[in-house]
Amino acid sequence: MVRYNELMKKVIVFDLDGTLAESKSSLDSEMSDLLGTLLQKKMVAIISGGGLPQFEKQVLGKLSCPPELLKKLILFPTKGGAMYTFKDDIWQQVYSKSFSDKEKEQIINAVQIVSGEVDFLPEKHFGERLEDRGAEFTFSALGQEAPHEEKEKWDNDHVKRKILEEKLQKLLPDFDVAIGGSTSIDITLKDINKAFAINQIFSLLGYTKDEVLFVGDALFPGGNDESVKITGIDTFSVKNVDETKNFIRKIISSPEL
Repeated sequence: MVRYNELMKKVIVFDLDGTLAESKSSLDSEMSDLLGTLLQKKMVAIISGGGLPQFEKQVLGKLSCPPELLKKLILFPTKGGAMYTFKDDIWQQVYSKSFSDKEKEQIINAVQIVSGEVDFLPEKHFGERLEDRGAEFTFSALGQEAPHEEKEKWDNDHVKRKILEEKLQKLLPDFDVAIGGSTSIDITLKDINKAFAINQIFSLLGYTKDEVLFVGDALFPGGNDESVKITGIDTFSVKNVDETKNFIRKIISSPEL
């Protein structure tokens, strides 16, 4: 149920995979239309572990909006490790927290060590397992291009990912290591997470915590949206893309707006 104070928020922040679209999939036409209508009424931000190319594939390539509305959309790739806004008819980078070459080498070595220690990584994988996204490395146990149905059944109790997360964190104490998507582990610089992205909305755009709402499918303990709770903003939990659509419908149909 959407409450009155949620209807009145000025900025709606969404997780991407599992919230606006299925994992690594593009927005469907209905979600694209709903977001376009929502942008007429609200500022919208999207935070994802993917890099900007993933945003272009999943969101921007499917979102049909005039430039005036795109100016109300904020993109946070790599969990807030970078920020983009639409200005002068192009997407412009506001900042990027990228790794140094030495830091990249540390991460690659750690992933190689852990991969050799566990016995549950399938021999067959779909695409590269380790992806350098600039401000984030993502280790995908089944590969970056794994089919959705394969991802769903690999670690539905979070046990395998938790083991990977703990082993990598021990080897990388100066980085943040966290469960990402359904088969992945994300590695960022210290304190770069979705809470960091929310804090940029406060510091760079001037909104207060009472004006911002986060919508995501993994706000539960250990979920990849949980970090936003430390910012003190209100959150709205959804189980899937359909629930997100219902949430947006209620926001855009409210007579209060």
